[in-house]
Amino acid sequence: MNITFTFKNFEPSDHLKKYARRRMEKLGRFFGKAAGLELQVVMTLDKFRHICDVSVVGEGLHLAATESSQEMYASIDLISDKLESQIKKYVARNKEQRRQTAQADVDVFTLAFNGEEEQSIGTESFSPKPMALEEAVLQLNSIGNDFLVFLNADSSRINVIYRRKNGNYGLIDPVV
Repeated sequence: MNITFTFKNFEPSDHLKKYARRRMEKLGRFFGKAAGLELQVVMTLDKFRHICDVSVVGEGLHLAATESSQEMYASIDLISDKLESQIKKYVARNKEQRRQTAQADVDVFTLAFNGEEEQSIGTESFSPKPMALEEAVLQLNSIGNDFLVFLNADSSRINVIYRRKNGNYGLIDPVV
């Protein structure tokens, strides 16, 4: 987890920097060690208000929070509590989505490609992200499309997962 601090309108003490870093690093426990999170912490002093603004950005995650109080330590405490509750909600929602995709029915179709192309078909190129089947179902649900083209991490082949009319999912796994 990378934490970047920015201070506006005041010079921070070493104790304040250590305190803020310690409080922000505690948020990483909800994601585990493998999470590549970026935390941007902006602390501002406006007359009598001490404002702390934090944004958390990771793969598929964007959280932001702002708190102000009469002293900076209190603002840091308030914002870490606010971010902790946001992260708990995110993790619970993510677990629920994974639970739902584990119960989803996926029909697998295997197609053989004979190499013939029609000239009237438009083409578009992109580099698909390697992901597991469960992750592809989650991604399909989050983007709201009817289909998703992805690189299957298990078979290292390009697959297409689509939503069927009955609510289940279908998977096209071409054999070349």
